[in-house]
Amino acid sequence: MKTDVVDRLEAVGAAAWDRLVAGSRLRSPFLTWPWQREWTRAFAADRRLEVRRVEDAEGRVVALLPLHEVEPGVLTLLGGADISDYLDLIALAGREEEAWMALLQSRAAERVVWDLHAVPGRSPTVTLLPQLAAACGLSASVTVEERCPVLILPSSWDAYLASLSGKHRHELARKMRRLEREAPEARATCASHPADVENRLGDFFDLHRRSRVGKARFMDVRMEAFFRRVTTALGEHGGARLWFLDTASGPIASFITLEWDDTVGLYNSGFHPDRAALSPGVVLLGHLIRDAIGRGKRRFDFLRGEERYKYEFEPVTEEVCAVRIQ
Repeated sequence: MKTDVVDRLEAVGAAAWDRLVAGSRLRSPFLTWPWQREWTRAFAADRRLEVRRVEDAEGRVVALLPLHEVEPGVLTLLGGADISDYLDLIALAGREEEAWMALLQSRAAERVVWDLHAVPGRSPTVTLLPQLAAACGLSASVTVEERCPVLILPSSWDAYLASLSGKHRHELARKMRRLEREAPEARATCASHPADVENRLGDFFDLHRRSRVGKARFMDVRMEAFFRRVTTALGEHGGARLWFLDTASGPIASFITLEWDDTVGLYNSGFHPDRAALSPGVVLLGHLIRDAIGRGKRRFDFLRGEERYKYEFEPVTEEVCAVRIQ
């Protein structure tokens, strides 16, 4: 195995990058070329990049470790753990251990720290790295950062409802009935084609900023530009959808969902605070889960964060970890 380092994403190229993501275990949208490119453009244009490549004996790239410097001597994964829910080494499935060994051996003499965040707990990066690092004279520590609530979806909406506890099944039905009674014209709508997504992003940003003060601060001009570019880019390949609960007076709730493999991920949200009594976010979320089941998806991933409303749908939790190598 041979490693080298390049300082630009373009030195790898979009096609080669996404072929590697497609052959990996994770295949998360946060690792794809559109996401990594747009994130770097928006948030790391002035930072030093280190994209470490691993090639096998036949000269094929089997892994990429895309890093950027956050302070002298400390590098972390491209993508930013504040807005990218799953990050990791991008490696062909089954080649992770040998790729990590090559990377660790190549940097053993370097006096730097790799501080990796948002790594799924089931990843070989979490399960194997402490032992591999020790074999190279390094140390690797793993800590749990957050937990992601995840639904394993059954084959039908009725089967999902039957799986809920009586309390949560009753509450979901009650909220749906109340919305139907007080806003009978309300409809769940979905924008999935790139042009439709682009046309309705303004409605999403309006609801997102209305939701609460913290969200309004988060969605500054730079963040909005990033969201616009990356959502449209992912939408071109069926990787992003924009959902609304529309009423006669305008939308009252919205979600951005990201899709990969057999998974729908709940990425970001907004709702109209004046209509909070109608629980529009919970009602719309019910429509999203029902739609995912109807399209044969197997997982509904609420992504990072353990907000209370997510647990009304009775998910299980999966760990997301930080791995520090020094």
